[in-house]
Amino acid sequence: MGVEKLELLNRGLKDIEYKDIGDVYRKIEELYKRLQLNQGIDLKKCFTGCSDVFLTELKKAFGRANEINIIVSFLMESGVRLILDDLIFAKNRGAKIRIITGRYLNITQPSAIYLLKDRLGDYADIRFYKEENISFHPKAYIFDYNNGGDIFIGSSNLSESALTMGVEWNYRIEKTTNPEDFQEFKSEFFRIFEENSLRVDDDLLKKYSIEWKKPKLIFDENKKDKNVINLFRPKGVQIEALYELKRSRLEGFNKGLVVAATGIGKTYLAAFDSLEFKRVLFVAHREEILKQAAESFKNVRTKDKIGFFNAEVKDLDCEILFASVQTLGKEEYLSDEYFDKNFFDYIVIDEFHHAVSSRYMNIIKYFEPKFLLGLTATPERLDNKDIFELCDYNVVYELRLKDAINKGYLVPFHYYGIYDETDFSNIPVINGKYNEEKLEEVLMLNKRADLILKNYLKFDKQRTIAFCSSKRHAEYMAEYFNENKIKSCAVYSGEKGDFSLERDKAIEKLKEGEIKVIFVVDMFNEGVDIPDIDMVMFLRPTESPTVFLQQLGRGLRKSKNKNYLTVLDFIGNYKKANLIPFFLSGSDYDIERIRKSKYVVKEEDFPDGCIVDFDFRIIDIFKKQANDLMGIEEIILNEYLRIKEFLGYKPLRHDFYKYIDDAIYSNMKKASKINILNDYIEFLHKNNELDEDEEKIYGTLAHKFINFIEKTSMSKSYKMPVLLAFYNNGNIKLKLSDEDIYKSFKDFYSNPSNAVDMLKDKGTANYKSWGKKEYLKLSRENPEKFLAKTNPEFFYRDGEYFCLVDDLNVYLDNKAFIKHFKDAVDYRTIRYYKERFKNE
Repeated sequence: MGVEKLELLNRGLKDIEYKDIGDVYRKIEELYKRLQLNQGIDLKKCFTGCSDVFLTELKKAFGRANEINIIVSFLMESGVRLILDDLIFAKNRGAKIRIITGRYLNITQPSAIYLLKDRLGDYADIRFYKEENISFHPKAYIFDYNNGGDIFIGSSNLSESALTMGVEWNYRIEKTTNPEDFQEFKSEFFRIFEENSLRVDDDLLKKYSIEWKKPKLIFDENKKDKNVINLFRPKGVQIEALYELKRSRLEGFNKGLVVAATGIGKTYLAAFDSLEFKRVLFVAHREEILKQAAESFKNVRTKDKIGFFNAEVKDLDCEILFASVQTLGKEEYLSDEYFDKNFFDYIVIDEFHHAVSSRYMNIIKYFEPKFLLGLTATPERLDNKDIFELCDYNVVYELRLKDAINKGYLVPFHYYGIYDETDFSNIPVINGKYNEEKLEEVLMLNKRADLILKNYLKFDKQRTIAFCSSKRHAEYMAEYFNENKIKSCAVYSGEKGDFSLERDKAIEKLKEGEIKVIFVVDMFNEGVDIPDIDMVMFLRPTESPTVFLQQLGRGLRKSKNKNYLTVLDFIGNYKKANLIPFFLSGSDYDIERIRKSKYVVKEEDFPDGCIVDFDFRIIDIFKKQANDLMGIEEIILNEYLRIKEFLGYKPLRHDFYKYIDDAIYSNMKKASKINILNDYIEFLHKNNELDEDEEKIYGTLAHKFINFIEKTSMSKSYKMPVLLAFYNNGNIKLKLSDEDIYKSFKDFYSNPSNAVDMLKDKGTANYKSWGKKEYLKLSRENPEKFLAKTNPEFFYRDGEYFCLVDDLNVYLDNKAFIKHFKDAVDYRTIRYYKERFKNE
């Protein structure tokens, strides 16, 4: 083999992923065969039937082309994988690569394009046919060589089925023997490319992915049954999320949150994403989660040594450590004796919605990894705490339950809302929850149990999880079902009863069909992988969207011969029962619409293929609760009082924004006149919540200045370091020198998460190499110029100083002014973070 061929092999191997030396040898052999194939040209012209002969011919062409132009109706992930190495090989030889595909009927998979962009970057020019709703059916592969060219045109799209096993007809047109036809097809390709296509950049691809649903058409490759080795590699949504994670790190983030429904492989996603990092920490709160995660990481990182850190074992000599939060979160282990702060390059926090608890917070605050990844299916607040803040509101990728069903990653559900005449109205509510003892009394009645049993028997289901309110409730239901010849058990923590089993034993018996129903208490909401579950029953009031979706998610994993999940929900007149349609549909909870139209969720709002059926008496409950809803202003005041009681002190803007119920906030911000965050001091004044110092600034210039911060427009974060320089750690300055401004900007953008605005703008992307001159130029030309022009009542330039007006001088010692100044800046900063990503 000559030097030139060796160089081609080197280039071909450069970007290929491999797991062991055997993979390297196999890849060398494959590339060598490719070079041998290309020594002679096979002049076969017609390709018909079910074989991979056509793919072999394509690979020959890829191996020698200096220009590759592909136009196909759709791209499938399976097809891209078949030619990806060939495209990388072509890229490394310097061949031009252009691809046009369609969006008609949603057949093109977003993951196929993400895979191409991940491995080829912007080298390949990938485009969508511009018209989304016009039938788009071309299938042609156009190759130019140094001494000729080929066009393969026919019926094969870029999918595994079309290239290997499908009945397809394709024909070769040679440039040397048929130059006119070759040029006509190539010219038409470039006409579409230049006049009727859209370049697929990151924004367009993300938009397409968000809107994409699994097409109604069923492809053969989804049903194939071949004896193949299960290769552990990213697929589907994992490819998309990995691309966004890499992009996020390039933008400067050192932490991020992936929100994805149960069952799409978040642990494998973390394993794949961690490959470029040496030492990894995986933290979870249950041993079974850690064990399952360790198996996943072993399959991906086969050479790395794995260890555990829990009450019994303290492995330190390993590349990947799986740690129990209950153990690692203790302060005695967060020290140089065990780990220095930079010990781990990459940290994964599973079930991230728990991360607001003290042990998790100890870990997050102690370690300083290169990247921290949070994983959760349900990120909404638990116990009124905001998990998004822990990741600087950097939601890298999001796939909620409704979209996961629509995209075909989870099975649909058939939900039955069954009327339960239990009266919840007289049960005391303490801190937002029903009194457990009184709740047990109304739930543990033979009449109610008989209702549950009769509805259970209507469906011939094999494996059911039923969610109960307490240990006594679970024991009672297990006993009742066993007495009626339905083999059942109860699972809960603590002292065991007559019908209880240990968690692992119960799961094993359910999988083997030895029992049919497990009645659980706060045990199977997360960390349980039983794809064969075909029914879930909700036997307790479920008011939290997080808990509701966790319970629903237990049964939505795909499994052989399982087409849908049956859900039985027993609904009485418990508080907030009318939220259930919104949980199921993923729709926003619009308080004013509900008050006016009583019941606003429509059939088309639910995920594709799902059935939702409420007893008419439950609809009556929903309507009554809609009638009883307070006006939005009263709801906001009650929410303020709830947060005040929860915190134990008067909340300011930052607290209120952080802890407010999402539904209330989304309704509040729709109208500026009811949005109390537009003038928080005014809201406090109206409700007699101002203290003595606050009364002194109410209605003054100081109040107006705080209100300016609350309402000022923010397309970038550049105003924040200027305002923080004036704040000066509580010793407010009226004049800022160049040094003050430079130091504040440098400190602010030393935080990688703050620096996103800098990295996204070409003019500031190299900010890390900046000195004083560049920071001052940015400040002069952006925030200072804007502030002085639009708000001269507060800001002006005086020679070398940027200043606040002297009239504010009388308030500099007022504690309320100092407090509200900083609070307004903090509120605008976290709001900017959170809503920046929502807008994007």
